[in-house]
Amino acid sequence: MIPTYDEAENVGRVIDAVHEAAPECDVLIVDDNSPDGTADLVAAHSLFGTRVHLLNRPGKGGLGAAYRAGFAWALERGYDQIAQMDADLSHPPERLPALFAALDSADVAVGSRYVRGGGVQNWAWHRRAISRGGNVYVRRVLGISVHDTTAGYKAFRATALRAIEVLESASNGYSFQIENTWRADRRGLVTTEVPITFTDRLAGSSKMSGSIAREALSRVLAWRIAEVRARRAR
Repeated sequence: MIPTYDEAENVGRVIDAVHEAAPECDVLIVDDNSPDGTADLVAAHSLFGTRVHLLNRPGKGGLGAAYRAGFAWALERGYDQIAQMDADLSHPPERLPALFAALDSADVAVGSRYVRGGGVQNWAWHRRAISRGGNVYVRRVLGISVHDTTAGYKAFRATALRAIEVLESASNGYSFQIENTWRADRRGLVTTEVPITFTDRLAGSSKMSGSIAREALSRVLAWRIAEVRARRAR
């Protein structure tokens, strides 16, 4: 599952790369009415209607909302393993088989930059520092062991998505990624981290913003405060 907004420069390439890496997989593009014609390019792809599918949404509603729509689409159609990734090729499609293989012994597989063998390319030092610092903050506040809590490259068993009640979540952006990791931990699910090398996008523009980062930090603290209050009440 790949959410898109103004990814005309990348969407064809990412579909082809996924199909080459994992030809047995179907690809779902969840497009938020991109004005650059992203959805038209998906519909014109040679694999459209067989291995490639398109879910059109009426407008830009946020990353978390797009993922929830895509998860609902996949669960309704009986897929038992579902992966999520970005459209800009920052997530290496060739690691998809490793993510799915990890689900043989885990409920959730995280494509991780911050375990042995993982890393990032083409990032300035300050962006590396912010990312690492944010992940340390999340791990310490929520008390979870996953190193790459903000990772957007993941694979889930369908049973795991139902267990974490992914369709009932309300967060967007990085906080959506964190929330699913946190919920999996609290439900006692097995999460494993598969090393990947994250490469910054070569085409198009990033959708990351300061407001998205602030939402993630504030939600993490709010979740923890709610947990502590509930424990004290019990």
